[in-house]
Amino acid sequence: MLTLLYFILAISLLVVIHEYGHFWVARRCGVRVLRFSVGFGKPLWSFRDRHGTEFAIAPIPLGGFVSMLDEREAPVPEHLQQQAFNRKSPWARIAIASAGPLANFIFAILAYWALFVAGTSGLVPVVGQVKPDSVAQLAGIRSGDEIVAVQQHPTPTWEAVNWQLLNFIGEDADIQLTVTDADGLQRQVWLSVNRWLAGPEVPDPFAALGLEPRQLPIPAIIGEVMPGEAAERAGLQAGDRIVAVNNDPVIDWYDWVERIRPTAGEALAVELERAGKTVTLVLTPGRRTDEQGNHSGFIGAQVAVPEYPAGWVRTSYSGVLEGLQRGWQKTVDLTVFTLDSLWKMLLGDVSVKNLSGPITIAKVAGASAAGGLEAFVGFLALLSVSLAVLNLLPVPVLDGGHILFYAAEILRGKPLPERVQAVAVQVGMFLLLSLMLVAFYNDIGRL
Repeated sequence: MLTLLYFILAISLLVVIHEYGHFWVARRCGVRVLRFSVGFGKPLWSFRDRHGTEFAIAPIPLGGFVSMLDEREAPVPEHLQQQAFNRKSPWARIAIASAGPLANFIFAILAYWALFVAGTSGLVPVVGQVKPDSVAQLAGIRSGDEIVAVQQHPTPTWEAVNWQLLNFIGEDADIQLTVTDADGLQRQVWLSVNRWLAGPEVPDPFAALGLEPRQLPIPAIIGEVMPGEAAERAGLQAGDRIVAVNNDPVIDWYDWVERIRPTAGEALAVELERAGKTVTLVLTPGRRTDEQGNHSGFIGAQVAVPEYPAGWVRTSYSGVLEGLQRGWQKTVDLTVFTLDSLWKMLLGDVSVKNLSGPITIAKVAGASAAGGLEAFVGFLALLSVSLAVLNLLPVPVLDGGHILFYAAEILRGKPLPERVQAVAVQVGMFLLLSLMLVAFYNDIGRL
């Protein structure tokens, strides 16, 4: 229910921002707005302002719309014809169609600005393990190295490293990394990749390069037990410290997880410490299947995560003007990344299984909200950029398609023939529905 609530909150907020952009510019272009609706369907609640615009909330929270006076939709009284959308110049119509995506871009810039000014935190990108014979090892990366830049772009956190590496998906390239070793000596290394991560459905840049982030030592202490799962049935409780499995000592939480994974359906004798006493339980892990169809043991227990040491976390703050510049740059970078990813998907360099629909968006909304305000605001900004970019694609029925029609009208000196527009809209609807079906299929597969 919380996941659904955060999904509705995220979608509703971004739709209001998007549609308000259309609404605000339409009003200033002299267009009469009939309805501003958040959601689809029969309004659950509505009111009218002094201009006669109906503001409504509808029950299907998967979008919204601004309805304007238009002679192509219904007859318009003569005294109101100058307020009709279709009577406005192509330039005015382009401004109105562009205003929704522009509002989403502005929101993203302001959201990132607020985050940068308030301060953003992330794990310092220090390498933990390097897989033998991997791309990272062959390039000379060693355990304990800190990645300070990718292609000369500073990377203060692992998140920054990840975003820079994702730009190379599907490419043949020599990726330049600047690293600093434990003694503070800086050097350059190059990672040679070919059609990198073109095939995987869920790209993992770090695993593909053969490196792992530094791991926090985590003792095998149960933090939370999920109701109805194997851990609860066996009698495990929050605060229990796992000592041994089948008389074999457990080193830490990672070791505990590795013991559980291959033992689905197998009875295990688990020795643990509880309130200073030693307790032995019989635990039979259940079975879980991942997106690739691999099976593993699952008990339904979460770890009690200790606090990160101060030196492991890096927090950066920006001034008001610097934060605005960083917010602008972050939004531009995400826009370029989104367009580049779509292009690579068309070329087949990126799997279409990376497309996500509302189910995945809802799951990410819930997870980011659980991660705190910073994570949720960052998710909203990212989703806002995606919404803006997708709406500006030159596909009829989207804002970008309408802009394309109006631009053609400016070049021709008259509108495109109605038959051409009708066929284009049908093609656009087919493309959009096909995209939605693929996204829904991917969502269901991930479940």
